[in-house]
Amino acid sequence: MEGDRRDMTTMNLPIVSSCSVDGCSYNHDHDCHAGAITVTGSAGAACGTFVHTADKGGVDAHGHVGACHRADCRHNDHLECTASGVDVGAGADPADCLTFAPA
Repeated sequence: MEGDRRDMTTMNLPIVSSCSVDGCSYNHDHDCHAGAITVTGSAGAACGTFVHTADKGGVDAHGHVGACHRADCRHNDHLECTASGVDVGAGADPADCLTFAPA
């Protein structure tokens, strides 16, 4: 691999450490169960995987960060998150990556 880019398999993607967004289909007791979320490039750093519904979905494991469109975040390396984990909660949008840090 080039430079310091990591081998980004699902085994080493950063986890969603916590999610305080009530009403999201993937939130089970403040634990994200999406296979992998996408942090979008909108104002704030929105969780693009947020689905507002009472139906529960997802996988039987912690959610991971699959992609990050916020190239201006210090944890972003070639659109991949390098944080050890992220927290999702209300911000500019109902579900934002609260770990976002300007580069």
